[in-house]
Amino acid sequence: MERATTVLTAAGVPSPAVDARLLAAHILGIGMGELLALLFGGSPAPEGYDALVARRAAREPLQHITGVAYFRHLELAVGKGVFVPRPETETVVQVALDVLVALGDGAHPNRAPVVVDLGTGSGAIAAAIATELPGSRVHAVELSDEAFPWAQENLAGTGVELIQGDLRTAFPELDGTVDVVVSNPPYIPAGAVPRDPEVQLHDPHMALYGGGADGMELPIAAAATAARLLVPDGFFIMEHAEVQSADMAAMLRAQGHWTRIEGHRDLTGRDRATSAHRI
Repeated sequence: MERATTVLTAAGVPSPAVDARLLAAHILGIGMGELLALLFGGSPAPEGYDALVARRAAREPLQHITGVAYFRHLELAVGKGVFVPRPETETVVQVALDVLVALGDGAHPNRAPVVVDLGTGSGAIAAAIATELPGSRVHAVELSDEAFPWAQENLAGTGVELIQGDLRTAFPELDGTVDVVVSNPPYIPAGAVPRDPEVQLHDPHMALYGGGADGMELPIAAAATAARLLVPDGFFIMEHAEVQSADMAAMLRAQGHWTRIEGHRDLTGRDRATSAHRI
């Protein structure tokens, strides 16, 4: 384990010791507690472990190697072709859930809240809302042929209505009936190459680049769709890069459909989402 940590450290992996242990637990099919007990007893590295460490040292995402991404209380299946959900998106989900709970307590106590996830990717946002707010009616859309099967797997049994399609035109039958729209659309500007090899080499470009020099084409489209779907005073929240906070707020003001525009910080204090209410 120490040698694996050294290898991963030399490769620039951000959390080498943790990743070394998670890879060992994965190949053994045991939890971290059992692994620590084995390590304490001096057990040798399992067969195949060095190959997994080499893949991680080549900066293949840990989640692609193990096939699992942890998101809030969920274990999601992930791999090639789908964006690996990030911890900062958990904060976006929490804001949406807080609004939905308030709706159930006040504005719409006698009907199930309606939620749409635009560009669901792995299905992380939709799955979290559907499982943490039983009785909600959650809809999700994903365009990518590669990502869609991952969303199908992760949303199976959750009650989420998943469709394959473009977030620009999705769910016309829901126009004016949705309470909350959540989106983590692609938003990276065309010329901004991600620094981390895990993102640059393995996250699908379709899930990263928002279109146009400023990366704003898909965020603008997501906001326009949200305005079409939402009931009056309906809530929209969208994730974005920390440097795009002012641009997102300005875009929402320019659309003319929104009031109470507000920025939200993630757990590290970075501006990572903007919300608004439909006029």
